Amino acid sequence: MAVRVAIFEVDVTVPLGHSLCGGWIKPAVQVATPLRGLGFALVGDEPPVVIVALDWCGVCNLAHVRMREILAKAAQTSPERVAVHTVHQHNAPFIDVAAQHQVAKYPELPSICDLGWWENITAKLAEHLRHSLRQLSLLTHLSCGQARVEQVASNRRIIGPDGKIRYWRGSSCRDEQARAEPEGTIDPFLKTLIFWSNDRRLLTLHFYATHPMSYYGDGIVQSDFVGLARDRCAREDRSPHIYFTGCAGNVAAGKYNDGSPQNRPLLAERIYQAMRKAEQRAERMAVADYRWLVHELFLPPRPQPDLDTLRATLANRKLTVAARNRAAMELAYRFRAQAQIPLLLSRLILHKDVSLLHLPAEVFVEYQLYAQELHRDRFLAVAAYGDDGPWYIPLKRSFAEGGYEVSVAFAEPDSEDRLKQSIARLLQPPN
Repeated sequence: MAVRVAIFEVDVTVPLGHSLCGGWIKPAVQVATPLRGLGFALVGDEPPVVIVALDWCGVCNLAHVRMREILAKAAQTSPERVAVHTVHQHNAPFIDVAAQHQVAKYPELPSICDLGWWENITAKLAEHLRHSLRQLSLLTHLSCGQARVEQVASNRRIIGPDGKIRYWRGSSCRDEQARAEPEGTIDPFLKTLIFWSNDRRLLTLHFYATHPMSYYGDGIVQSDFVGLARDRCAREDRSPHIYFTGCAGNVAAGKYNDGSPQNRPLLAERIYQAMRKAEQRAERMAVADYRWLVHELFLPPRPQPDLDTLRATLANRKLTVAARNRAAMELAYRFRAQAQIPLLLSRLILHKDVSLLHLPAEVFVEYQLYAQELHRDRFLAVAAYGDDGPWYIPLKRSFAEGGYEVSVAFAEPDSEDRLKQSIARLLQPPN
């Protein structure tokens, strides 16, 4: 049976007044660019596969499970064959059903998300997916390429001679000494995959590992520099482009961005140029089928803080909204662990030399480099920010180094070993 592709898009912009980034920054007061939900489905010999990228900060735990279930029903497939990712912009919504139920107990706290709005958006995504499956296009060829991105990504964590964090560079950084430090460990390449129906371009996918924000917190909803680059390509080509954020838990634009508004279009231009160069270098190959592999992963939560401490933090009116709402989200991950709901990793094989790897959470870039080393000499594009329930997944050594990321890593330090084992299993040659 030939492979056919369905493509769908939904406006997933929050209404004005809605919380952004889980409620701990200014809520939405204006929309500069719409937030997009972009996805595609493959239909062939295997049951359908659905892959979606949302211009949201994150989708966690039960919300992620529920979205996959609803989209799977629309595509007449199973939930483990649906991958939902977020691009991770921060002037955008953070979705966590269980955490919102906890926050709702405290009227003085801003919501994490409007659950009714989220349910409507999920239903709309399913409706558009269902409609797209009635308009399938034959997928005949792929083109795969990559290009180096100049002066965008840099490692956030600068380690001093004592083995501890010396400097920390976020999405923006005003410390000139920190910006003067080397880029550090990153994946400098943007990878691009083009779907063709003979000579007609159907869809273009891009993958790059960096936090996708130039600045945020002003209440102006926007898809930021990666969204600007993606949408420019789509307008020029008159065909959809979908952007996936890779393993960017410890990677951002801080070395090259002091947070000045004029830097957003500069960063967008650099991403755009890499997208176009990757397309120009793409090698074309025929495609006749696909394989979808899945691995379940359990990451036990860190024992501390305990449940009583998290509940006390949530209830403490003297603490910041960020501290209280984050405690609700960590509680949600504990509840998930108690219910033994696994995280899902998946791999889409489109050709013997072409695979897409789908990972959960804010994983450090070293996991992406590890996966690519296992898949050496073949094309492997990595999308992270799937189920964001665990928040950050640093390296084991990161916990001794300290810093922000490990303070909001909800799973235990041994997660590195577990995650790498899961990646290795998925990347083994299929039977």
